[in-house]
Amino acid sequence: MKNLDEYPFEIRPLTAAEGGGYLISYPDFSECLSDGKTVEQAIANGHDALQATIAALKSKNLPVPAPNSGGVASGRFVARVPKTIHAQLAIRAKSEGVSLNALVLAFLAEGLGRHA
Repeated sequence: MKNLDEYPFEIRPLTAAEGGGYLISYPDFSECLSDGKTVEQAIANGHDALQATIAALKSKNLPVPAPNSGGVASGRFVARVPKTIHAQLAIRAKSEGVSLNALVLAFLAEGLGRHA
């Protein structure tokens, strides 16, 4: 079985009219969607949905796309930030009980959602 963590995903905040929370989708699988109240919940639920989608394809003897077969980016990038910003982010993440990555991802998703 392919490593599910290799599949790129897109995440965006849902509007209040859409029920709030976050929507996760997988570009390699057009019909694989999930959501969650938090970014971390959406990712966990998306992982379950991806696993179910792959199992359904296999049960029907249909091909399972390789990770990044949709020609999308890897989903990984490194950003250098000033130490003061890093410290503020780390304090905020700790106070909210989430990882630094989850916090930054939530901020990015929120910002992209405003401009979509």
